Amino acid sequence: MKTELHQYTVAAVTKGFVYNELEAKGLFGLDGDLVIQPEYQRHYIYGDGKKDVAVIESLLKGYPLGLIYFVDTGAQSAPHLEVLDGQQRITSVGRFVTGKFAIERDGREQTFSSLPAEDRDRIMDSDLLVYICSGTEAEIKEWFQTINIAGIPLAPQELRNAIYSGPFVTAAKARFSNSQSALQQKWAAYVNGDPRRQGVLEVALEWVAAPQGLSIDGYMAAHRQDTGIRELQTYFDTVIEWVSSIFTAPPHRTMRGLEWGRLYETYHHRSYRSGDMTEQMTDLLDDPAVNNEKGVYEYLLGGGTDTRLLDVRLFDPATKKEAYKRQTDAAKKKDISNCPLCAVGTNANKSRIYTLKEMEADHVTAWSNRGSTNLANCEMLCQSHNRAKGNR
Repeated sequence: MKTELHQYTVAAVTKGFVYNELEAKGLFGLDGDLVIQPEYQRHYIYGDGKKDVAVIESLLKGYPLGLIYFVDTGAQSAPHLEVLDGQQRITSVGRFVTGKFAIERDGREQTFSSLPAEDRDRIMDSDLLVYICSGTEAEIKEWFQTINIAGIPLAPQELRNAIYSGPFVTAAKARFSNSQSALQQKWAAYVNGDPRRQGVLEVALEWVAAPQGLSIDGYMAAHRQDTGIRELQTYFDTVIEWVSSIFTAPPHRTMRGLEWGRLYETYHHRSYRSGDMTEQMTDLLDDPAVNNEKGVYEYLLGGGTDTRLLDVRLFDPATKKEAYKRQTDAAKKKDISNCPLCAVGTNANKSRIYTLKEMEADHVTAWSNRGSTNLANCEMLCQSHNRAKGNR
């Protein structure tokens, strides 16, 4: 790959600057000859009132913005250049000089147009050092990964988008990475991820790839040149609709970020009564004995048998100690074992008094049958009998 150092002013780079407010990305600069955000680039994430402002303040103080890299695409007509590294900084400057945000100067908010002339000139006359690179696609992508060592590192899916850029990524980002889409609010109830950092797209790809025995990378490589995303979109929508049709109450916060794709593959062949499932879900989420609220959904989908998913609260030491004392005192008076099951047996343990360490607490009425985890429902059993019981 070849690189050649150039020097541009901010005025030159931001000439003809176009910014897509809906998708939060800068589109063009250098009077239409520069693509500021190629499809392999992540969306604009500096617009937080801090990082974007810091870029402008650096220019006003005369500080360099660091090296920027453009790619010469070899195109026969404009645009000829694409930003390889530096699009967050360029977009911040472009947004400021076109009046998209303000900074504070001398205690007052100032847009670019309201700054004194000398400050406007200082910004527009600032020099940007730019390496223009040319080479094969593989070389460009490898360099893109190499220079991603400063600022805010690329998220894994942002990097995948760069590696597998093409019509499939373009279509997938349009569907899953538009933070302004009304669908994002619905999806956010089940998917944990920032669409601007490609988190929603990553989940959608993971869901559709896993049943095929593929990694996300494998799926993206196989579909890189696809012009549509029908399979990806359909599968994602199907999973979301399946979940919301079973648990019909307003989504609970614990639903966000679960492995809904895996759960769909495991359980979607079963039938459920949504009213019963929703009622049981609500009861379990309100039950103080349930320590793992996120396990409620798989517990119910699996038939309500695997209580390990719920991490049910155990009897505390004080309760166990009190139950042990109560049982032991009563057993000694009757000259029988303090384990109720040993006491009704026929072997030598029928009169054995176990130490507290040799016994375990058990629910008299099983927790799964709505038994409480309190002293009134606590029974101490010897370890052998307790571990031989089924539904505890």
